Amino acid sequence: MGRKFFVGGNWKCNGTTEEVNKIVSTLNAGEVPSQDVVEVVVSPPFVFLPLVKTSLRPDFHVAAQNCWVKKGGAFTGEVSAEMLVNLSIPWVIIGHSERRLILKESNEFVGDKVAYALAQGLKVIACIGETLEQREAGSTMAVVAEQTKAIAAKISNWTDVVLAYEPVWAIGTGKVATPAQAQEVHFELRKWLQENVSPEVAASTRIIYGGSVTAANCKELAVQPDVDGFLVGGASLKPEFIDIIKSAEVNKNA
Repeated sequence: MGRKFFVGGNWKCNGTTEEVNKIVSTLNAGEVPSQDVVEVVVSPPFVFLPLVKTSLRPDFHVAAQNCWVKKGGAFTGEVSAEMLVNLSIPWVIIGHSERRLILKESNEFVGDKVAYALAQGLKVIACIGETLEQREAGSTMAVVAEQTKAIAAKISNWTDVVLAYEPVWAIGTGKVATPAQAQEVHFELRKWLQENVSPEVAASTRIIYGGSVTAANCKELAVQPDVDGFLVGGASLKPEFIDIIKSAEVNKNA
């Protein structure tokens, strides 16, 4: 089964109305491969979701950057999966390393969030990844397997899940995993899915890479056999995001 290339743009906590309109205009004018070659999803902050959804080209989709772990209610400052569904937001990012590390979201909490979002009909970009200390200690695979296991324990259907491997040491640091390093982890993750979930899920689930992806390095990453796309941070706010989307063609021809 061919896995359609996936490019996500995580805008993080950035933007004003003016800046958002400018980014959307750039995206709308960009010439990119067709939807049968690449799936593109951008993730603005909550407050800009309706604006982006109404103004963005129809072949690109929108994701929230987070959602609450259960039904809404007395949870000040949170946004529920039901609210996102009500606004027709199809995707949500869950378990980003910034939330795991800064807001102390545990593997189990992330697993519960993924399961709840899926149950409400959202599609999920589920993030995993190791810190520099963990990589240097040689425990990369143990860490990402544990993170994936916490998700696998709570869900049975992986159809609407994209797994985003983001080595924490490469996010926003300018350091990027080499294509070989990225491929190695993606290969091992797919093997983990094969052995612990099913061969079908392993073959069909898209595993995307995040961590200082730019127009300069995206092509050599895209040709790796187990790299099915990208979750792009800072570069998704710039015109070069279009070039990153175009790397789907390289992958297709690899």
